[in-house]
Amino acid sequence: MEDEVEETKKIGISSGFNKKRAEGKDKSRPKDLKLKVRRLNPVNTISYVQQILGTGMDTQDTSPSVLLFFDKQRFIFNAGEGLQRFCTEHKIKLSKIDHIFLSRVCSETAGGLPGLLLTLASTGEEGISVNVWGPSDFKYLVDAMKSFIPNAAMVHTRCFGPSGKSDRGLVNNDPERLNDQMKLIDDEVVKISAILLRPKTHGLKEDELAIKSSDISVLYICELPEIRGKFDPEKAKALGLRPGPKYRELQEGLSVKSDSKDIMIDPDDVLGPSVPGPIVLLVDCPTLSHFQEILSAQALENYYTDIAEEKHKIVNCVIHLTPSSVVNSSDYQKWISRFGGAEHIMTGHQMKNIQIPILQSSARVATRLNYVCPQFFPAPGFWSLQRSTCSNDGTDLKLCKTVSAENLLKFHLRPYAQLGLDRSGIPIKAGPNEIINDLILEIPEISDAAKQVSQLWESEEEDAGDVVTFMEVDKNINKEPWVNQNYVPRCLENITKENVEIVLLGTGSSQPSKYRNVSSIFINLFSKGSLLLDCGEGTLGQLKRRFGIEGADNAVKGLKCIWISHIHADHHTGLARILALRRDLLKGVPHEPLIVIGPRQLKRFLDAYERLEDLDMQFLDCRHTTQDSLASFESNYNNQLNNYELPDENKIKNTLFSKGSQMQSLWKRGVDPVDSNISYPIIENLKNMLSDAGLENVISFPVVHCPQAFGVVLKGMDTVDCDGGMIPGWKIVYSGDTRPCPELVEASKGATVLIHEATFEDALVEEAIARNHSTTSEAIEMGNSAGAYRIILTHFSQRYPKIPVFDQTYMHKTCIAFDMMSINFADLHVLPRVLPYLKLLFKNEMIVDESDDVEDAVTLAA
Repeated sequence: MEDEVEETKKIGISSGFNKKRAEGKDKSRPKDLKLKVRRLNPVNTISYVQQILGTGMDTQDTSPSVLLFFDKQRFIFNAGEGLQRFCTEHKIKLSKIDHIFLSRVCSETAGGLPGLLLTLASTGEEGISVNVWGPSDFKYLVDAMKSFIPNAAMVHTRCFGPSGKSDRGLVNNDPERLNDQMKLIDDEVVKISAILLRPKTHGLKEDELAIKSSDISVLYICELPEIRGKFDPEKAKALGLRPGPKYRELQEGLSVKSDSKDIMIDPDDVLGPSVPGPIVLLVDCPTLSHFQEILSAQALENYYTDIAEEKHKIVNCVIHLTPSSVVNSSDYQKWISRFGGAEHIMTGHQMKNIQIPILQSSARVATRLNYVCPQFFPAPGFWSLQRSTCSNDGTDLKLCKTVSAENLLKFHLRPYAQLGLDRSGIPIKAGPNEIINDLILEIPEISDAAKQVSQLWESEEEDAGDVVTFMEVDKNINKEPWVNQNYVPRCLENITKENVEIVLLGTGSSQPSKYRNVSSIFINLFSKGSLLLDCGEGTLGQLKRRFGIEGADNAVKGLKCIWISHIHADHHTGLARILALRRDLLKGVPHEPLIVIGPRQLKRFLDAYERLEDLDMQFLDCRHTTQDSLASFESNYNNQLNNYELPDENKIKNTLFSKGSQMQSLWKRGVDPVDSNISYPIIENLKNMLSDAGLENVISFPVVHCPQAFGVVLKGMDTVDCDGGMIPGWKIVYSGDTRPCPELVEASKGATVLIHEATFEDALVEEAIARNHSTTSEAIEMGNSAGAYRIILTHFSQRYPKIPVFDQTYMHKTCIAFDMMSINFADLHVLPRVLPYLKLLFKNEMIVDESDDVEDAVTLAA
C-alpha cells in the first residue's frame, strides 16, 4: 500500500492518495471462473410470490417488483429504483437470485438493475451467473453497465422477441408469432414462459419497425409442477412389490418392475390422484393498445375457466402490474373475470396506499428531523394527484375477487395447505403523531430543543452559550466558536427565500441504506429553474418525497442541467429515470433537450439507454466545461469561429493534471476534433441556459478519486444593490468524490458554500487514502484553507447509518448533511448552530446499529 500512495503538497494541503486507484489501475480483472449451476431442490417445501417493492404508494416513481421465492432459488420480476434499498430495510436476502425478469425494458422497470447487479456481484455465490431476461434487444444496456460492475462476466442477457440477441441464443423473431407463449425456463422447480404484448399500430406494416424496445411489454406465466398423489403401500404390496428403493423411484415418477410378478408398475398404479401445481400470472399491460394483444393471445385460452375444455389450467393468482387507468376499463375487468376464482392482486398506483411510505425507516428519521428543525427539514410533500385520476382501493372492480397490493404481501404456493394470501409480513403503519410521541418518550429534552431551534431565527443575537445549555452532550464545550463570527458575506446581503436553496436528496455512499440514499444534490433556483449535481439511484423518488408528486414533476420540468462527477454507480444510475420523466412531462411542449455534463464514459451508458427509449438530452464532457476550455470557447465565440477545440493539456499550468505531475496520465488522452465540433453548439446552449437561470458559470475541475473524476463550481451572477453598488454573485462548490487536493482548494476560494464529501471518520484515514476519499477533518480543513463561508459534509459511509462520527470542536462553520435537508441561502447564517440539536436527536445512535442489514459496500461502486 505504501508504494501506491503519492503525496500532494500545495496551498497548505499535505495528504496522500492512492495513485493506482486514481489512474484506474487498481481494478482486479474478473476471474476466469468456471460457471456453476445452482443445485435445484425439486421438493421445495416453501414457495411464494411476494411484492417486495410497494412502488407508487407514496411516490409513483418506479415499477413494482415481485419476488418468486423457492427454498434454494429466487426469481425477481422487475428491478426498479429503490429495490435493493427496500430489501436492505426489510432484510430480504438477494444473494440467491439467479434470474431477473423485466416486464418492459425501460428506466421505470430497470432503473435499479445496476445497483442490484453490483450487490449480486459482491454477495452472490462465486461462479453463479445472473441471467437478465427481457423483451427485445436490451443487451446494449447490460453491456454498458459492465463498465462499472465488477465480475460483470457473470451477467448474461437473455433477450426474446423481435431483434432479440442473447448470449446463448434464445430468440423469437417471427413478428406474426409475438403473442405466442415462449418457454424461458422449464425444470423440476418451475416453468416460466412469456407472451409478448406489442401495442397495435395502424397503417402500413412498416409502422411496426418504429416501435421501440421500451414499447413492448410481457405477460409472464409461472407454473409449479404438480404434486403427486400419496403413495399407497397396500397397492404396491398387492402388485408384488417389496418395501425398498423402488418405493422412492415410484414416488419420483419412475416405473419399476414388480419383485414377484412379471409386470411393470407405473406410478399411477400406486399413487393417489395428483394435485395440479399452482399457477401465477404477472401482467404488465401499460396501455389499452397492449390490451388488444392480450385478447388475441391464443396461448391464454388454456387458462380461462369459461373455455369448455376438461383440461384447462387453473390460475391461482394474477399479479397486475397494469396501471389503474387500464385496469378500470370495462373490457379489462371482463377479461380478468375469465380466470374464475383466481386471486387478483392490483399493484397499480392506488389511493388506498398513499399514506404508506415505501421506505418507513427513512420516513421515520425525516419526521423526527422535521420536528426538531422544520426550517431545514420541511415536511414531506403532499400527494398532489386528484382522487378522481387514480384507482381507489379496488371497490369498483365488481366482476372478480381483487385485493390491493401492499408492501411485503405474500401469496403462498407451497405447502399446498397454505395456498393463498398472507398479510403477516406487511409493515405496521405509523403516522407522524406516533413517531413524534415515541421520540419525546425516548428523548424528553427534545421538546425544549425544538423550541430553542425556532428561537435561532426569532432572536439571532441571542447569546449562543445559552442556546445549548440544556444539552448533556458536549458538556466540555462552554462557548461555541461561532459566537463571535457574525460575519455575513456581501453576496448574501440582499438574498431572499426565493433565490437559492440546496436540497440534499442523497447523502450516503456506495449503495442506498435504510436511512441514506446515494449521492444527489438539487439546486433550487425557484422561478429560474434548477440543477442536479449527481443523480444516484432513487433520486426521482427522493424528489417526490420532498416536493410531492406534482412539485417533483415541476422540478423535473424546470431542470436546466444535470452535472455528474464521475462514473461510479452511486453517482449516476438515477439519471435515465429523471430524463425519461422529463421527456414524458414535456411531450408536445416546445423545449430544448436537457444538457447532461459528465465524464466521457457516461455517454456510453446513456447511448445504450437511448437505443431503448428516447432520453431527450444533449451530452457534454466535463473536460469541455473546465475553466480553460470555457475560456477557449469564449474566445472563439467572440470571434464567431466554429472550430472550437479544447486547449492543449500540455500548456495547462498549475493544475493537478499538468505536464510532469503525478496525475498527468489521466489528462493526456487526445480529444477527437469531431467531438469538439459537436460540443461547440451544446456549450452555446449551456451558456444560454446559465444566463436564463441567473448563473454566471458551471465550471468543472479535476479531483483525485478515479479516472475522469471532477468537482464543480456554480457561480451566481453579480447583482446591484439599491445604491447602485455591485454585489458579487454567490458561489457553490461541490467536491464530488476526492482526496484533499490543490485543485479543490483553488476552486473553493471564497465559496459561499462548499459541499464536501466526508466518507470516513478521522480514525479511518488509511482507508480513506486507499479508496481516495476524505475524512471529516480533512473536508473541514479544505473548506478552511479556501476560506469558505459554510461547509456541508456529505457522502458518508453506510457504516454510519444515521449520523457520522465527528469532532464538534471544529464545526463552527460546518453542518452534517441528512437526506431531504433543504438549506435556503437566506438561512445560511444559522446553519452551524443547528448541528448540536441534531446530534442530540441521535445521541443514542452515534455508531452503526444495523450491522446485519447494512453491508459497508464501499468497494462495490469502485
